[in-house]
Amino acid sequence: MKIWVDADACPVVIKEILFRAAERTKVAVTLVANQAVNTPRSQFINSIQVPQGFDVADNEIVKRLNTGDLVITSDIPLAAEVIEKGGHALNPRGELYTKNNIRARLNMRDFMESLRSTGVATGGPAALSQSDRQSFANNLDKLLTRNAKN
Repeated sequence: MKIWVDADACPVVIKEILFRAAERTKVAVTLVANQAVNTPRSQFINSIQVPQGFDVADNEIVKRLNTGDLVITSDIPLAAEVIEKGGHALNPRGELYTKNNIRARLNMRDFMESLRSTGVATGGPAALSQSDRQSFANNLDKLLTRNAKN
């Protein structure tokens, strides 16, 4: 298993959790972004800078993804592509996207986008809470432990 991070919008605290997990488990973590990303010196952590453009980072992740890899993203369409390709998708709040829930998440995303396009103010996501961080760390550990047994 490799971990791919949609790094442009990934919170720093989540990256720090991933960096610690990479060192602890010796799993490769690659941050993909359209800007330079600071990473600690480690044989398990690296970054890829892609050109600016719509979905360029997402497309790079999907291109490099192998079955069983994990992608960290809050981008629901990217998560759907990851699942379709046989990967795992976990958002920074700790929610694991699955074949069972991704369609509903896509539908809700599209609905909210429709509301915004008509001028309805839908607000942004809430700040990342301590329970979100804990949920992310717990679900990441479960996935890494499950992968270690396979």
